Amino acid sequence: MITPRAMLCACLIVWAAVVGAGSPAWATDEAETSELLIKMVKAGRATVSEHQELINDASKGNKGFTGDFLAEQVITRFRNQTKIDLTRPTNLPQANVLLSLLEAEREVVDEAQIVINKQGVGFKGFLPAVFARKTGERFYRKTGIRIKLTGIDYRNPNNRPDEFESEVLKLFSDSRHPKGQPYAKATMLNGKPVYRLMDPEYAGPSCLSCHGNPKGERDITGMRKEGWKEGELAGALSIVYPMR
Repeated sequence: MITPRAMLCACLIVWAAVVGAGSPAWATDEAETSELLIKMVKAGRATVSEHQELINDASKGNKGFTGDFLAEQVITRFRNQTKIDLTRPTNLPQANVLLSLLEAEREVVDEAQIVINKQGVGFKGFLPAVFARKTGERFYRKTGIRIKLTGIDYRNPNNRPDEFESEVLKLFSDSRHPKGQPYAKATMLNGKPVYRLMDPEYAGPSCLSCHGNPKGERDITGMRKEGWKEGELAGALSIVYPMR
């Protein structure tokens, strides 16, 4: 019987072989690829969110929440949502990009193993937002494609919105804008053509323990709560995809 881990290893071997053969690294359809990247980031972040109790369990050492485990979860979630099987990516135009993101997500979790598995410590600080930021940074180094979690009430300076993102966040905040509708535009950045996609995000119940009320109170991370209410705009996932 082929295990999920064996399938994951096989798809990464295929990815390495394709890259090594000098095949085109970019899909021709930046719009479609950007939408798929957002789905994959959300799959990884949801997996981290759903395992916060395990990650923060002070009584356990080795928790089994490894990069391979996360990648298996992402592959399954992504396949269920898109019908794309990342264990058989050879005929997929976006294979190189998607597998680069999968590898970045896996590496971020593996890098955090010392923290995740530390006994005697409850809150580890390995939050979904931290996972998404570190994944985006690692993915950018691999591909030159930016994936960023941004918002008006940003906490990390790396998440500060640029001029384009600030304008789109204002659009998302407007009650006339259909809730949940992304915004995309082909434009120029630093003199080069890029495709930009922003996908709005709204405060869910799991967000409010750190970002809800009472506003100004310190949360478990030591930061001040923003006073969000469930369903309010929390920010957006932003992609900057170089066009070729």
